[in-house]
Amino acid sequence: MLFMVVSVGLYAQDTIDVNNLRKDEISGFKLYPNPAIADVVYVTTQQNSFKEVRIYDVFGELVLTEKLSAKAMNISRLSPGVYVVQVTENGNSFTRKLVVK
Repeated sequence: MLFMVVSVGLYAQDTIDVNNLRKDEISGFKLYPNPAIADVVYVTTQQNSFKEVRIYDVFGELVLTEKLSAKAMNISRLSPGVYVVQVTENGNSFTRKLVVK
């Protein structure tokens, strides 16, 4: 029984190989500062082209959508908490957790 629990636990681990990114992920994606203390976060990628950013709360509700041509994003409307940020650029997307303090 214990062996089965350990086996299932080992298979549930996710690993990421940065040299073999999936083709739908954004190369060079960065979201900072995280945790966010001020009203601005920066979203950068290797291409830094036009991006659509969607922010969801912990209940999965869309709370903020913004189309960015620059790196800075105003998050002053967000209450302190944990959010999921989805960034789409040139048909590719990436999702990250954002903590707002």
